[in-house]
Amino acid sequence: MSQDDLFAAPAGDAERAAALRAQLQDWSYRYYVLDDPGVPDAEYDRAFRALQALEQQHPELVTPDSPTQRVGDRPLEGFATVQHDVPMLSLGNVFDDDELADFDRRIRERLDISTEVDYVGEPKLDGLAVSLLYEDGRLVRAATRGDGTTGEDITLNVRTMRSVPLVLRGQAPARLEVRGEVIITHAGFEALNQRQLADGAKPFANPRNAAAGSLRQLDPAITAQRPLELHAYAVAQLDGQPWPARHSDLLALLRDWGFRVNSHVRVCAGLAALERFYRELLAGRDGLGYDIDGVVYKVDRLDWQQDLGFVSRAPRWAVAHKFPAQEEITVLEGVDFQVGRTGAITPVARLTPVQVGGVTVSNATLHNMDEVQRLDLHIGDSVVLYRAGDVIPKVVRVLPERRPADAATIVLPTACPACGSDVFVPDGEVVARCSGGLVCPAQRKEALRHFASRRALDVDGLGEKLVDALVDKGWVQSPADLFALRVEQVASLERMGDKSAENLMQALERSKDTSLARFLYALGIREVGEATAQGLAQHFGRLALLMAADEQALQEVPDVGPVVASNVQHFFAEPHNRAVIEALLAAGVRFDEHDPAERPAADQLPLAGQTWVLTGTLSQLTRDAAKGLLQQLGAKVSGSVSKKTHAVVAGEAAGSKLAKAEELGITVLDEDALVALLNEHGLTAKP
Repeated sequence: MSQDDLFAAPAGDAERAAALRAQLQDWSYRYYVLDDPGVPDAEYDRAFRALQALEQQHPELVTPDSPTQRVGDRPLEGFATVQHDVPMLSLGNVFDDDELADFDRRIRERLDISTEVDYVGEPKLDGLAVSLLYEDGRLVRAATRGDGTTGEDITLNVRTMRSVPLVLRGQAPARLEVRGEVIITHAGFEALNQRQLADGAKPFANPRNAAAGSLRQLDPAITAQRPLELHAYAVAQLDGQPWPARHSDLLALLRDWGFRVNSHVRVCAGLAALERFYRELLAGRDGLGYDIDGVVYKVDRLDWQQDLGFVSRAPRWAVAHKFPAQEEITVLEGVDFQVGRTGAITPVARLTPVQVGGVTVSNATLHNMDEVQRLDLHIGDSVVLYRAGDVIPKVVRVLPERRPADAATIVLPTACPACGSDVFVPDGEVVARCSGGLVCPAQRKEALRHFASRRALDVDGLGEKLVDALVDKGWVQSPADLFALRVEQVASLERMGDKSAENLMQALERSKDTSLARFLYALGIREVGEATAQGLAQHFGRLALLMAADEQALQEVPDVGPVVASNVQHFFAEPHNRAVIEALLAAGVRFDEHDPAERPAADQLPLAGQTWVLTGTLSQLTRDAAKGLLQQLGAKVSGSVSKKTHAVVAGEAAGSKLAKAEELGITVLDEDALVALLNEHGLTAKP
C-alpha cells in the first residue's frame, strides 16, 4: 500500500488501520530513536488523525498498541506496588582522576589481567530511573525504582510517552526488562513552565523534579501533556534469546527493538580513554540540551560483569564519575538557627535566590559556628555558592572586596530558639547544642521515643505513630506527661480503643519500676549510652549525687571523658530538665539507689583479671554496650583471640575469631548466655 493509499477512504478498513499503525510506529522510531524524522510533523499529525477517525468509525479495529491508545484510561486512585524481579541497584561514586584510577586498578586486579579493560561510557542523566517489562514484545508493566527492591506501577503513565515503544520492533524476546532514565530536556522544561504560569500554576524548580512529578500523576492524561523522554541504558532480564557478549551489544539490540539510547554512549579502551570521555562531556554539558551530573562507566564484557559481582547495593563493575559542583555568586541576607531532633543548633544561610545547576537556591546550611568563622562570614556578604554533587548547596567562600560597610557579625544565640534553654558547645566539639533535651519542641518526639524504648523505660505499645499522635494533640510535652494520660484520652485516638489504651496504661505503670542505669539512659543525655549510664549509676549510686557532680567528678567514672562529662553537667544544670526529672519522680518512677561507698574495689569485681572478646553481630545490645557492661564487671575486652583469652561472645556471622577460639579450646558464649550473665550480676541488659 502506497503512502497516498493510507489516507484513502475506500474499503479495506482493517488493512488501512494496520498500515496506518505500522507507518506511525515507524515514524516514531525514526524520530525518537534515530533522531531522523522521516516526515514533517504535519504529515505525522495527518496520519494520526486519519487513524483516529477510522477507529472512531470502527471501534473493533482499535488495538491496545495503537498510537491513539497512549492516553485514555481513567485516573488512578493510587499506585500499586511492584516487586522488582531484579533489584535496581545504585552506583558507587568517584570524584577525581585518582579515584577513577583506583576503580580501574581494582577491576583489573579482580579479573587478574594486565591488559586494558574495555568500558562503556555513558552520560549520567539527571532524571528518574524506571523499569519496563515486555512479554512477547508488548509492554506489560512499567515501574519506578523506588527503594531498589519495590517500586510503583506507572504503566498507564509510561504508555503515554512516545519515546517508549508499546510493541518491540523486529524479533522480540519472550521476556525483556529494560532499565532507563526518564528526563525532560531544557527546551521541554522551559515550555512546560510557560504553560504552568499561563495556567496560574506553580512552575517546577528543575527538569528532574518536573520529570518525577509528571511520571507520578494519577491522571495519565496529565502525564501525556508533559515532554517526557526515555533513554534506555540496561537490560535486566532477557528470556527467549541468548545474551550478547557485551553491554555495548545490548545497547545496539535496544536500538533495534525501538528504544532511544543516548547518542553520546562510547566504548572506551582503558583508563586514559575514560578520562578523555569525562573531560569531553564535562566541557560540553551546557550544550547537551538536558541535565547530566556526571558520567557512568561500565565494564563492557558481560561475563566479566558476572565475575566481578556486587558489593552491598552496588555493582563492582560500574561507577559514576560525578562532575564538579557548579558555582554562582549570591548575597547572604541573614542567618537562621535551626534546632535538630538531637538538639544540634545549625546556622542556616538565607540567600538571595539564585539558580545553581538548574535549581533555585535560597538557603544553605553553614554547619556550625566554626565554619562561619572559617569563612569570615558576615550578613550582607557576597558569597560563592556551589552544589556538592549537584545536590547539596554550600557556601564555599566570601568575596570580602564586595563586603558592605554595614555588614553584621553572626552571633550564636545563647538561648535555644525553640525552647529558650541554654545553648552550649561541648568540649572538643564544634556543634552547638540545646541543653533542654526533655522539653525542647524540636527534640520532643525523638526524646519520647527514646524514653519509651526497650532498653530505656521499656513502655510496651508506645510506638512511633502513637508518640506522634500524643505530641500532635498537645497532650504530651515531656516524658513526665506520659504518666498523666487517661485511658479515655488515649482510647479516642485513631486506631486505638479501650483495650489498647488500658494496655498502654498498664505498660506505663510497669515502667515506673526501673533501675537507676535505665532511668539515666532514658533521659537521652547526649553520648550517654547503656554502658555509660551503667557506669554513672554504679559510681554515684544516687541520682542526687550525680546531678550535683561537676565535670571533674564526672570524669572519675571509667570511660567518661571531657565530652561526656560536659554533656552530663550541662544537661543536669538546665532547670527545665531538672523540673521534668522531679515530675517523673513525683509521678511514681522509682529505682534502687545505693551508697557509693558500697562500690566494690576493681579487683573484687566478678570478671576481674579476665580478657573477653566480642565477635559477630549482636541483636539484643550493641557491641559498644556489651563491651562497656563487661568492663563494668571488671573484664578487659580485647579485639583479638589468644591463649590468654578467658571467653569469646559469638553473635551472628562470627568469623575467624570464633574459629580460633574453638581451636584453642576457649569458652564460647552466645548472646543469650551473655545477657544471662549480665543480668545475674545486676546489669540491665534484658533480652
